Amino acid sequence: MTQKPLLTLDHLAVRFPDRQVFQDLNLTLDHGHFLSIVGENGAGKTTLIRTLLHQLKPSAGTVRFFPNRKAIKIGYVPQFRNLDKEYPLTIRDFISLNLSGIRLPWLSRKERHAINQVIQQTNLAAIAQRPLGMASGGEKQRAYLAQALVEKPNLLILDESTASLDNVMKYDLLELVKKINREQKLTVIFVTHDLPLAKQYADEFLLLQRQGYQTGPIANLPEDALVSAQHGGAAHV
Repeated sequence: MTQKPLLTLDHLAVRFPDRQVFQDLNLTLDHGHFLSIVGENGAGKTTLIRTLLHQLKPSAGTVRFFPNRKAIKIGYVPQFRNLDKEYPLTIRDFISLNLSGIRLPWLSRKERHAINQVIQQTNLAAIAQRPLGMASGGEKQRAYLAQALVEKPNLLILDESTASLDNVMKYDLLELVKKINREQKLTVIFVTHDLPLAKQYADEFLLLQRQGYQTGPIANLPEDALVSAQHGGAAHV
């Protein structure tokens, strides 16, 4: 019996009062695949992610998760959070915030095991008791990743999560994500402007452009897409 995909977009469209963001968007994302969403600013990357998260309602078409949306856990890692140096929670306690119904410090044995497991998985054991506000940029991103992973999601969305990192840190983070993707068959959506990074780690791409979209194996990402995506404007749509 053929396994159904994790997600399908069927003739999806989102329109705002002043413009059409995208229309007639069709995509199938299989379990365990690593999809990179690329494109110039204003082409609809943020809008699409918000639609997948049910923060926006499509103007037309459907977003369908299999077997249904309630059965799919989504882990979300943003580009950054506004956490200053005085942020009091340790990395361990920050990760535990994502557990359903948590009442710190009374963690169940199962919850403690899940936290310990994800701390080891994301190489945070040595700094787990450090206040998150005192962590470096790369350490914060790994903490955000760990928080997204602690509930064992079916789908991990990285929303420009490497944009604020230096070259070494962003490759370290993606190496970690790719390892989890391969070993646990975790489906990943990676939104980025970093086309070399996408080409190195993704299996397939979705290129959003104002005049339409393209999709396919990552090796087929058009070379001219690199210029358009890396020199987009400042708008986030």
